[in-house]
Amino acid sequence: MVDTVSYTTRAEEVLWGCALMAVSLVIHGLGMVLTLHLAGGAKRRLGGPDSFFAGLAAIILGSWMIMMVHILEIVTWSAFLHVNNCFPNFSTTVYFTGLQYTTVGSALNLPKHWRLLEAMIASAGLLGFAWSTGVLMTLAQEFQEQQLRLLRERGLGDRLKHHQAPEHPEAPGNPPDAR
Repeated sequence: MVDTVSYTTRAEEVLWGCALMAVSLVIHGLGMVLTLHLAGGAKRRLGGPDSFFAGLAAIILGSWMIMMVHILEIVTWSAFLHVNNCFPNFSTTVYFTGLQYTTVGSALNLPKHWRLLEAMIASAGLLGFAWSTGVLMTLAQEFQEQQLRLLRERGLGDRLKHHQAPEHPEAPGNPPDAR
């Protein structure tokens, strides 16, 4: 015989889930703006926009900050679950929430009247990781473009052109006499 879980979604659960999702997005939004701001400031202080070391340091700092933002979001969800006595201790609550937030999942479950929050925690994590990926890609793209520009300026770009598609003189935007 298959054991089925009887479940009824409650308005309180939906409202708390929506509120916690909003709090997660606020934390994430503030965290991502702060990450971009501080990573840019670190890059300027450590050697300027053209410094290889400063560019990598900004990416590393940005990665650490992004991780801290995710941890703060996990702790926020965990605090709610802990206050509502969903698990015997805060450590277990953080463990459960971290697994849900990263969509790994676990053998642990919330009490039946809070089960919808399991999916909402995972949704918050998916949204957060997508946003974080965009921020990290912004930092990485700026770094790569600056380093490639420097290589071209130092004459190493001629060697790199052999690995890129050749320019077509008839391409839109190129005047015919530019050949």
